[in-house]
Formats: sequence, structure tokens, C-alpha cells
Amino acid sequence: MLIKGLCDYYDMLKSEGKVLPEGYSNVPVKYKAVLTEDGRIKEIIPYQKKEGEKYVATIETMPKRTEKPGIEANIIEHRPLYIFGLNFENDKLTEKDKTGKARKSHEAFVTKNLEFIERLDSPVINAYRNFINNWKPERENENAELLSLGKGYGSGGFVFCLSGEPDRLLHKEPNIIERYEQFLGEKTEEEEKTVTAQCAVTGEKTRIARIHSKIKGVYGGLATGNVLVSFKNPSEESYGNEQSFNSNISEVAMLKYTEALNYILSSDKHKMAFDDVTIIFWAVKQGETEEDLFRALLANNGVGISAEQIEGTIYDLLKRGKSGALRSEELKDIDGDVDFYMAGLKPNSSRLSLKFLVKKKYADVLWNIAKFQEDLQTTSNFKAIWLDSIKRELVSPKSSGENAKANPALMSELFEAMVNGTRLPEGLLSTMVRRVKTDSGKEKINNVRAGLIRACINRNYEKEELKVGLDKENRSEAYLCGRLFAVLEKVQSEAAGGDLNRTIRDGYFASAATKPVMVFPKLNRLAQNHLKKLEGKDRKKYQDYEKMIGEIVSKLGDGFPDYLNLREQGEFIIGYYKQSQVLFAETKKGSEEK
Repeated sequence: MLIKGLCDYYDMLKSEGKVLPEGYSNVPVKYKAVLTEDGRIKEIIPYQKKEGEKYVATIETMPKRTEKPGIEANIIEHRPLYIFGLNFENDKLTEKDKTGKARKSHEAFVTKNLEFIERLDSPVINAYRNFINNWKPERENENAELLSLGKGYGSGGFVFCLSGEPDRLLHKEPNIIERYEQFLGEKTEEEEKTVTAQCAVTGEKTRIARIHSKIKGVYGGLATGNVLVSFKNPSEESYGNEQSFNSNISEVAMLKYTEALNYILSSDKHKMAFDDVTIIFWAVKQGETEEDLFRALLANNGVGISAEQIEGTIYDLLKRGKSGALRSEELKDIDGDVDFYMAGLKPNSSRLSLKFLVKKKYADVLWNIAKFQEDLQTTSNFKAIWLDSIKRELVSPKSSGENAKANPALMSELFEAMVNGTRLPEGLLSTMVRRVKTDSGKEKINNVRAGLIRACINRNYEKEELKVGLDKENRSEAYLCGRLFAVLEKVQSEAAGGDLNRTIRDGYFASAATKPVMVFPKLNRLAQNHLKKLEGKDRKKYQDYEKMIGEIVSKLGDGFPDYLNLREQGEFIIGYYKQSQVLFAETKKGSEEK
């Protein structure tokens, strides 16, 4: 489904002129080699443009670059080792190396390019031919023009032009382009090994790709690119097929999907990074309206869209989808019926692993995101929770380096559940409960952690739904225990005048959330001492808290439960959080009235 979707997207991009024609690639070029008519290098001039404070290479469209391992020259070469046959080492140029790679590379360049330009005629082509015939690496160790480039020599791409005509580049010559188009048509018969079979993408019987082009732009991937389809181990081979002949993807489909994927990864409009996972997304439709809104809804990263506007959009989507779904006609200026793809990619050695793949109608994606945000709410004041905030809460605030990264598998499962509107991953609830029980201070519980726990319980368990605000009618023992713990903590704080470095939450929260019967009798005895102190300070507060404690305990019936399972621990935390929020609001209101 992924490769078919990318091929369809390529066809659309091609109709818009946004991707290169088959057989071409973009090459970063830093220098122009200016040739005289007899093929000598007159000078080498910079061919870069300024972006901000830096100069970057100019991107030129040239005949398809080879990505095969080993030594293989390109048509109209741009790599210095092939063109000049020289290495730059210790501020010197040398044609000698242990493996003879420089010599072999230059020889491959000479053979391939002389053959390609045979019988072609133009001033710059003739100068290029003379250069190839006359250039001898062993005699150019002191070439001043190359030496002047310093370390930039090895990392720079080169194009050729004729002296006096710096804008007339060799690879743009009409004769070169015409000959290359002819070459592409003849290429089918020149493959060193050809396997013909039915393409798994197009269904046509045609030549199968042996090697797939590399993909660049995945966060954490190799600078030279990674492959999505690759077979390197004998255990992966079947029916005597080697390498990517096992995949039955034609060369045409391979070129389409790799070009489309590289286009998607070249822009932040179509991708987001979540630690080791790169999330890519695209709508099979012209324009980028759908992608812009999707990115904004997920990461509060919409161009020219404020967080308040995004939250308003989510709230508006929820109002429009009252029927339990969002119909395309309910969307403004957006095609809800368009197919929308989302995928997660993670680099793995030289390959890319696909963590998830989702294809849905765009209206369904928007609705599921809006519903997910609704599930995360802990107050009636709607406030969106972005994926970055969720990711941050999945790890300990004390973590650093690699340990500060969220589990990529968990993030992938969470993303899938969000856009599909399905159950949240089982590991999410256990992770959030563990974080609340083990962390301390302000990080212990907040609206993000409480929202995730509420969403997990409401989506994954067939039980009474946890409401947004404090639910005084909720008879769950776990929920009541959480509420009671919040009241007891507040009583302790009030009795001490609010000046405590350590409360019962720091010493007893985790055990109270797991085995209430072992902890609450002791906490109740402590509470009686705190209530006595409070009675002497503020009789009304004493009566209010005593009444509150009595109401909660009376609902517990036979006493405190022996043990709370994972779901119940989540209910305990929500009960605690809701009650704490109410108590905090009442204290704040009382202070303001004074």
C-alpha cells in the first residue's frame, strides 16, 4: 500500500512539475570548471548561493546519479575523484592510494563519457572532450586551481562551462539532452542482468528493479541515504531470486516511489520528527492545504496559525461532527474525501524500517484527531495537548541523552490509535501510571498525564466513563480513594499553614494507589491530628474538611480495597487530580475574596 500510494503521488506531482522526470536527479554543485577550447582548466569559480549567513551548493538537474556500490562513473560526472583522478590529502593532491580507487575511478569516467559524447558537436562539448583526452592525473599534482579549493575539493560537485560563456553549462547543451533521452530509451537492452516478472505495484509484466534508489531526509538516517527495499541475506531470498528481485517491484515503480518519497522528505511540510521516528504524510491532491492543517493539529506548528486558532478549529470540528463522524460537506475549503497517507519511518543500519502505515479519508483523520483531543480534556475549558507535550511526559524529567527519548514503538502505536480512532496502546496507561507514582514535585501529575490516563481508561475499558470535571457521583472505590487522598493531603497542608517541604503525597502516594488498605488507616490517624490543629485555627475549614472526608468514606462501604489493578490505579490518579484541582480552586478563590 505504501509504494502504490507513493507511485500515485508521484504521478500527481509530475503533472504539477514538482518532481524530476525519470532518469534525472538533483545534484549539489559548488564549483564551475571553466575550460578553454583545447580542454585546459582556465579557472574554477564558486557556484554557490547565499542562504542566511551561509553559502550553500547550487542544485542542478543532471543525468541520473549512480547509487551502485563500487566504482561506476556517471554520465556528465560531477564527483572530483572521477573527474580529476586525484585525492586531496595533507594539503596535497595525489593520484596514489592503497586500493587504486582514484586511478580506477578516473578511467571509468574517461571511458563512459567519451563513449557518451561520441559524434556530438558544440564548442563546450568539444572542450569537454579535449579535457578528457588530455587530462593526466599524475601530471596535475600541483594544479593551482584545484589546490586553491583546499578541503572544499573533496566535498564539492563540479559542472563544466566554456571560457567566455560561464552560463552555458555542459549538461544543459541541447545535444547532450537529446543524446541522453536517446540513451534512456536504449538502456533497457543494456542492463547487465535482467529479470522480467509481473510488477507487484502496476500489475504489468516488465523489468524488475535489482537495486532500489536511496532515500534521504529521514531523521537519524545516513547522509548518503537509506534504502526502503533491500534483500542482503540468503535467508531472505526465495525461488532463486537475489537482491531486490525478491520484491517484484518494477524499475518504473521503483523510480516513482523513491522520487516521491524523497520529495516528501525534502520538506518540513510533509514530515515531523518524534525522536527516532520520522512521521511523513501526504494527501493525493494538488496543493498542501490538507498537510498544513494536519501538521498544525498534531504539533501546533501551522504556518501563520496560532495555538488559539488551532484549538478553535478542533473545537469547531467536534461541533460539526455531532453525529459521531465528520462528513466531507461539513468542512470548509477542504476536500474531506481525499485519500490521506501517514507513515512512520525509522533508520535501521542502511535500511529504513516502516513502523506504521495508515491510509484514510481526510475527513475521518480530522475527526479522529478532534476526538482524541476531546478524550484528553480534564476541564471544561478546552485546551489542546500537542504530541510534543505527550512525548515529554512519557519519560522521567530527570532523564538525559538517549534515556530522554520516548519509546518509538509506543509513540508509533499512539499515533496509529489517534488517527484511526481505536484503542490506545496498553503500554501508554502503564507508562503514565508509573511516571505519576515514581516522579516527584510539580512533574508528578499535570493536565497532560491526567488527560492521557483518562483517555486510556475511557477508550480501552468497558466501564463508566470518567467525566471531564470532578464526578461526585462516581462510586468506583479507586476513584474515591484518590479523592480521599487529595483531601487528606490538603488537610495536612492547611494544618501546617501551607508551609510544608514534604507532604503525604511524597511518602505514601505510590503505595496508596496500589494497596489502599495498607496505607489509608495510617493516613486517617494522621488526618485526625491535622484536623485537631485545624480546628483551633479555622473552625469552618475544619467542619468543611471533616464533612468532605465523611462523605467520601461513607461511599467506600466495606472499607478500603486490598489491591488496585492498573486501570484502578489510573482511576485513583484521576480522582486525586480532579479533587486536588477543586480544592486548589477553592483556596485560590478564598484568598482572592480576602
